[in-house]
Amino acid sequence: MEAAVPRGETPVTPVGRPRLTVLSGPSGVGKSTVVAHLRRAHPELWLSVSATTRAPRPGERDGVQYFFVDDAGFDKLIANGELLEWAEFAGNRYGTPRGPVLRRLEHGEPVLLEIDLQGARQVRAAMPDARLVFLAPPSWEELVRRLTGRGTEPPEVIERRLTAARVELAAEPEFDTTLINTSVEHVSAELLALVSES
Repeated sequence: MEAAVPRGETPVTPVGRPRLTVLSGPSGVGKSTVVAHLRRAHPELWLSVSATTRAPRPGERDGVQYFFVDDAGFDKLIANGELLEWAEFAGNRYGTPRGPVLRRLEHGEPVLLEIDLQGARQVRAAMPDARLVFLAPPSWEELVRRLTGRGTEPPEVIERRLTAARVELAAEPEFDTTLINTSVEHVSAELLALVSES
């Protein structure tokens, strides 16, 4: 029988058991680019695939970039408690399926989530021992350049993203670690080192 944790103390993650690592940051900071680079170099690293109500973009495949579901399907995932976190952004909902994450961690595999601020806060509430990593841009001007340079969204969506980015940047102190995305290669190596820690 395991010893009880004294009242008021936080349980310690057993040595060797991987922690859930959450990567978040403002829209346009390069989260997807960093994760894609990291997974090309280390395909064994398991990245949770989110469910979304957003329509697929060209080249995206169901179950690879996202699980694409309709509103009714997403409502069912929420009602059944099947999402570790979920958030609405730019008119679409995104969520992390709970089961695959817990199974990987139980089998001793490190897990990386790439999610927004709202989702990161939900994960922190649900799994307090998760490591929250904030990906920051080198400067506000660089973030604006990246957001406006995509050419994939109309101006009103870009403006919403910029407004959200200001809020997200202000939340940086809530995170355990901050990585500044000056170089995809460098920040990917830093992120790998964090994910690999037990």
